[in-house]
Amino acid sequence: MSPLAAEICIVTARPGHIRAIAERMRAADRAEIFAASGRSPLSALSFSYRHSSHVWTALFDGRPEVMWGVGDLNILTGIGAPWLLGTDAVDKNVRGFLRISRHWPSQLLGRYRLLRNLVDARNTISIRWLEWLGFRLSDPVEINGHPFHLFEMGDADV
Repeated sequence: MSPLAAEICIVTARPGHIRAIAERMRAADRAEIFAASGRSPLSALSFSYRHSSHVWTALFDGRPEVMWGVGDLNILTGIGAPWLLGTDAVDKNVRGFLRISRHWPSQLLGRYRLLRNLVDARNTISIRWLEWLGFRLSDPVEINGHPFHLFEMGDADV
């Protein structure tokens, strides 16, 4: 590990992490949540935290930098909606982030049969990461005047 690499620790998310991440959210994540919902970073993170069955925070050198979770789209059929919002610390610590995120889909698929959500077609870094994780992306569809890809992964995919 490079001496400049951050120490990354994953913890159960707490409400106090929301503002810390929202105030420094990546521009691509800000644009995506505004295009999808018209929400601010603070509102989007608060909403996602409250409406998710599981939520975690990645602390980089003790500072909240990434929050992610999964909400129930359909509890009867086992469909969950994974989401992730973070700061520029992700881009500055790519290797560490990839290392900690590699197994997230298989862990979530232990709880859900299918993972499904949307990603802004302009968010190329997130799209590359989702593909690297093994998600399938659909052709873009327009939502609120912006192109989004549906991304999915089922338990049969891991």
